[in-house]
Parts: sequence; structure tokens; C-alpha cells
Amino acid sequence: MQPRQATVISGMNGYRYDFEKPIAELEHRLQEARKAAGREKSLEILKTLEVQLEQLKRRIYGSLTPWQRVQLARHPQRPYTLDYISLLMNEFIPLHGDRLFGDDRALVGGTALFEGKPCLVLGHQKGRDTKENLMRNFGSAHPEGYRKALRLMRLAEKFHVPAVILVDTPGAYPGIGAEERGQAHSIAYNMREMARLKTPIYICVIGEGGSGGALGIGVGDWMAILENAYYSVISPEGCAAILWRDRARAPDAAAALKLTSSDLLRLGIVDEAIEEPLGGAHRDSELVAQRLRASILRFLKLVESMPLDTLLSRRYDRFRRIGVFSAHQQALLSPASSSS
Repeated sequence: MQPRQATVISGMNGYRYDFEKPIAELEHRLQEARKAAGREKSLEILKTLEVQLEQLKRRIYGSLTPWQRVQLARHPQRPYTLDYISLLMNEFIPLHGDRLFGDDRALVGGTALFEGKPCLVLGHQKGRDTKENLMRNFGSAHPEGYRKALRLMRLAEKFHVPAVILVDTPGAYPGIGAEERGQAHSIAYNMREMARLKTPIYICVIGEGGSGGALGIGVGDWMAILENAYYSVISPEGCAAILWRDRARAPDAAAALKLTSSDLLRLGIVDEAIEEPLGGAHRDSELVAQRLRASILRFLKLVESMPLDTLLSRRYDRFRRIGVFSAHQQALLSPASSSS
């Protein structure tokens, strides 16, 4: 069985943010020039516009602010977990329910074949339209979602197969019902159990990596992140509301939180940043899937002959290193460093 085609909308005429409008305008001019192509003068104009468009893309996307990267991480056409499963895996069999309360559709998972070998894959799933977003709860999982994830990961441990986890959530659902059913406990319990799960765990933040919602399935042996994804203790809007009582200052909060892939890599929070096409993963989902595939394969090769005791010890040490403050990290967090 071949991987299914991902249902991701790409191309020039998609959803645009304000900082992308100059690119959209130039692309429109290029389309008009292509319609008129045939005359020698039109061909010259076409070539000039193509060069200008490439230069403009490199200038804009090569100097994105942290807030602009957050916007790209939330792009409605960005590939989601099920899209990557379709592009990367064969014979995906979804599994449902936490065996206690119900099934949470904001978190999907099941068994699959990756490069012909069995694995367990799971991750947050958002919707493509209003109806699906309501069904998926906008990718914000309930306690039963995290309990389902742990149930599936224990299956991976039982059958000695690796777990591939894709993170993409604004945060765990904070509603009254979720709190009554033990949201904080389910996330904390997952973190403890994942720390000692006796199977290799690969994690990649493919979009939003929001707070405890991400941590609830975010403890593993290797943490990768896509170039325009983010991983943070709080959303920029939430941070701005707390610090300045003004959500409009979210861009300032995004810069202060050090949530971009380059910041996280430099600070040792993630192990790898995976490059995206100019403009974001939605511009070429298949290319991003190929790079993600290569990252997973490198990880599996690294751990294939590693004793379990060594694997668990490395996982423990990896998280113990996070949060250790040093003069080197103070220099990285200084205003002079952040402005460079």
C-alpha cells in the first residue's frame, strides 16, 4: 500500500499574512505577464519579474521576526499530523480511546509502517475548516487525549517498536470539563512515564508547540523542530496579556520568549532544526516530508543498537541539562545577542 496523497493546499494563491503581501502582488504581476508571454518584450519582462520575485522572497523570508515565524507556524494551509502520516507512512491503522472516558480527536495515533518497519505514530491534529476545527478542538487535547497517547506509547514499548510523535498544538484545552477530568495530572503523568518508557521516542514540532499541551507528548530521545515552528512555555498573546495586559504586544512577547527554531537550537532545547522551503512548509509539503523522513531515519540508525539502559540514561540527562543557567546562556539571552 502506497502512502496517500496529503490534502494540503499549496501554490501561489493561498492564504497570506500582511508581511507576504508584496510577494502576492509581484506573483500576480508575474501571472499576468505569463498570460501575455510570446512576444520578445513580454519574455524579457517575464524573466525580470521572476528574478525580482526570487530576490523578494529571499529578502522577506530570510529576515522573519519571531512573531512572523509564529504566524507561519499557524498558517491554515500548513501540513498537519495526518498529512505527514500520509506522506511518510504505509498501512496506518488509527487507534481510538483512552479506555476510561472517550476518544479525543485533537490527538490522533496508531500503528504504521515506516520504511517497511513497524512503528507507533501519534500527534496533535487541527482542522482545515470550521467544522473540522470544532471536531478537532483546534488541536487542543483533553485529558483523554493524553491518556490515549500514553496507552499507545505503552503498546510501542510492549511490541518493541519506536514511537514517532508530531507536536502541533496551541496548548492543552483549559476548559472546566478538562480540568475536572484531570488535565494537569494527565500531562504530568505522561511526562513521568515517557521519561522511563523502554522504547526509542522521536519527537518533531511541526507547527505550534504550546506549553503543557506540547509537553504532554514531548518527552523523548530526540527533539526536532521545523524551521518555522515554535516551542514555548506560553503563547505570545498569553505572555503579552500577563506582562503588559495588552495582547497587541504579542510580537514583543514572541521576541522575548526565544521560541524560534534557531533560538531553541542555540539554547540546547531541541536537537535539530529542519529547513523549510521559502515561505513555509505549506509551499512544498512533500519536500518537508522528505527532510523529516531523513531526520527520523538518522535517529533510528543512531539508536538501533543502543542498549535500553543507555537510551534511558541519555534521555534523562538530556532533560536534566535544560534550564541550567550559565554565563554562556546569559550572554545568549542578553539584549545585544537578541538584536544581532
